[in-house]
Amino acid sequence: DLAQAEAVADLIESASEEAARAAMRSLPGEFSERVRRLGEQLVQLRAYLEAALDFADEDLDLLADPEVRERVERLDAQLAQTLSVARQGVVLGEGLTVVIAGAPNVGKSSLVNRLAARDTAIVTSVPGTTRDVLRERIHIGGLPLHILDTAGLRSSDDPVEREGIARAWRHIDEADLVVLVGDATEPDAALRARLPPHVPVLEVRNKIDLTDEAPARADGRVSLSALTGAGLDLLREELHARAGYRPAETGVLSARRRHLVALEAARAHLGRAASSLREHGDSALIAEELALAHRRLGEITGEFTSEELLGEIFSRFCIGK
Repeated sequence: DLAQAEAVADLIESASEEAARAAMRSLPGEFSERVRRLGEQLVQLRAYLEAALDFADEDLDLLADPEVRERVERLDAQLAQTLSVARQGVVLGEGLTVVIAGAPNVGKSSLVNRLAARDTAIVTSVPGTTRDVLRERIHIGGLPLHILDTAGLRSSDDPVEREGIARAWRHIDEADLVVLVGDATEPDAALRARLPPHVPVLEVRNKIDLTDEAPARADGRVSLSALTGAGLDLLREELHARAGYRPAETGVLSARRRHLVALEAARAHLGRAASSLREHGDSALIAEELALAHRRLGEITGEFTSEELLGEIFSRFCIGK
């Protein structure tokens, strides 16, 4: 089916052992089977509820049956579990785009070098050394990260530096996560307030080797030293947590963002059906919400699809290989 075909491409493109194992689990149809079982339960619920429409004149109040609500709640719990597994798969396949941002000379490039475990960025004491966006792809415990080291955020009269700062702001706006690096010796809260409100932010207090502080991770903030490496393990743990990635978790399946969209939409339709059931709403509307949920699940395996979607998916395959 369509999800299995996508697993072929995911296996080819996998950049880590964890991603390859997840694709191998999806390839025989494990993810598809999960989705099909959810669809079968929806079909049974639809048949039961549509019987209430057919026999509306027979005084059979099937919607008041507590078993119906229990079945909907069980199905919602299973959908939530499948969503959790799929999110892990998306993280493994696509990774997280992380922008390293902050004022000049707070240690952004030093932090990138520590995470990459090599000297990939130039580090000097001269403000404005980093003028363009430096990209680095790394893995932390199986989690793929697209790291972007950006120019120090400040006002500048240098046209080249100004362009680098403008690019930094554009990447910040599109990031999955912004790691906002600050100097522990000179705290500055003003920059945080300028970041886009829709972008998740992880604050890093660097240079604790100058303040004699111990590394710490609390309240969404990590205190570390990029110079000595103290606290880097805490940063890695926080990055895993922000991505929702659990390295020790088994049974992760490869998945794509479109799968997440379909699962989330299906759960939203199911939620509306559950609300109508609790409020003794219109049975026709409840049945329609269940039908829409079923259709969204069918998009994952290809039961319901379009030529445009198929073209987009298979354009990623190199037929010559």
